[in-house]
Amino acid sequence: MSAIFNFQSLLTVILLLICSCAYIQNLAPSLMDRNETGLLGIFWKCVRIGEQKSPYVAVCCIVTTFSILFMQ
Repeated sequence: MSAIFNFQSLLTVILLLICSCAYIQNLAPSLMDRNETGLLGIFWKCVRIGEQKSPYVAVCCIVTTFSILFMQ
């Protein structure tokens, strides 16, 4: 089953995208800041979510991890 039709897989993909974009922002800030609009603006928005909502993203990552490890 693809990640589009499975909610847990979709949530995992979104969390990985947010965390990866925030990590890349820490390594190369100019890489993400220059693409605020257009299709690549999605990555810029993921960086902002990762920076501003980091406690919530961290809790979601922990819950998803335990769910994947122990519930499946």
